[in-house]
Amino acid sequence: MSEQNRNKNKQLDLERYVPALITYLANKLSSGASQHYRSEFGVGVVEWRVMALLAVEPAITANRVCKVIGLDKAAVSRAIKSLDSAALITLEKSDKDARQILINLSAVGREKHDAILDVALAREARLLDVLSVDEREQLIVMLQKLNEQIPKVNG
Repeated sequence: MSEQNRNKNKQLDLERYVPALITYLANKLSSGASQHYRSEFGVGVVEWRVMALLAVEPAITANRVCKVIGLDKAAVSRAIKSLDSAALITLEKSDKDARQILINLSAVGREKHDAILDVALAREARLLDVLSVDEREQLIVMLQKLNEQIPKVNG
C-alpha cells in the first residue's frame, strides 16, 4: 500500500479516543443541563457554572472565572451581564485595585444557586448510578489527573 493510500485511511477510533469521549459527554451533559436550567430557573449552563464558582469562591474577578472554568472571556462576560441584569450577582470595585470588579452572588442569586444545586446533584447521581462507589472514586481521581495534564497538553 502506498504512503498516500495509508494516509487516506487514517482516522480516529471515536469509541476509544479519550478527548472525543470526554467532549461528547461534556457537550451532551451541558446541553441537557442548559435546557433544564433555562426552562426551570431562567439561567443557562454557563451562568450556572459562574454561580457555582461564586458560591465556592466569592468576590472574584471575571478573569478568575475564566481561568477556573476554562471558558473564553466573551462567554463569561455575557454570563456576567445576564446574571447582573437578573440581579443574581453584585459587582463592586476592589478596595485593593479600582480597575478590578469583584463578583459575588446576591441574596437572590444564592437562593437560586441552592435550588439549581439540588437539581445538578440529582443529575450527577443519575449519571454516576451505573458506577460502583469505587469506580466513582477512581473516575474522580483520573479526571483530576487528566485536568492537571492540560498545561502540558496545551503548552
